[in-house]
Amino acid sequence: MSTPLPGSSDVIIKEGPFVYLSDWDGTITTADSNDYLIDNYGMGKENREKLSVEILAHRINFRDAFYEMLRGVSKVKSFGECMEILKRDIVLDPGFKDFYFWAKEQKIPVVIVSSGMAPFIRSVLSKLIGEEEAKTIDIISNDVKFNDDEGKDWEIVFRHPESGFGHDKSKAILPYRDLANPPTLFFSGDGVSDMSAAKHADHLFVREGKDLEKYCTAQNIPYTPFDSFSNIKHYVSNVMSK
Repeated sequence: MSTPLPGSSDVIIKEGPFVYLSDWDGTITTADSNDYLIDNYGMGKENREKLSVEILAHRINFRDAFYEMLRGVSKVKSFGECMEILKRDIVLDPGFKDFYFWAKEQKIPVVIVSSGMAPFIRSVLSKLIGEEEAKTIDIISNDVKFNDDEGKDWEIVFRHPESGFGHDKSKAILPYRDLANPPTLFFSGDGVSDMSAAKHADHLFVREGKDLEKYCTAQNIPYTPFDSFSNIKHYVSNVMSK
């Protein structure tokens, strides 16, 4: 069961003793779909990685850098073309599908919290876990704006444009703390867009070798490294049994 948060039009609180929130790109998927588009159809991997270094050093913010990266893609590929590319080339972490349906059986809500765009996410999910599941899974993300009728000129619309993150993922977690009976919160992520959420979960899972791991290490934020959702299923099951 889900309940709209009072005073908010876009935050959904999931009820139950446990709630699992997760980044999408590079966490649930094996590759970051936005990075994939940027590297192959935008500014290229080298330029993207240079901007990522600047973000981690706090010399530029994620929102502005990410907008610049995606506008480079939109100059050469329509939104529809991008969607077809991602449906063709992006795959799930091998353990996610099993984890997702196991969590559903255990009545653990799974919420995707992404700095990507909802249409891209649902499109890839419809191919990989089925259209019905893709329609019903909760996604808190940015969106897209079209500047023409054909979808050739498109740009990202940030959920929190006032934030340097564009989408401040902590806002998907912190409202749970105000509940009379707050659930145990799990969060998994991999990159710089997850920094705002990292310190607020009860149990944080970080994909090994990625930027979020560097950030958590530097900030002394406790986390559990993972390389597959099969690992996460084991960890979550252990927490539930305590």
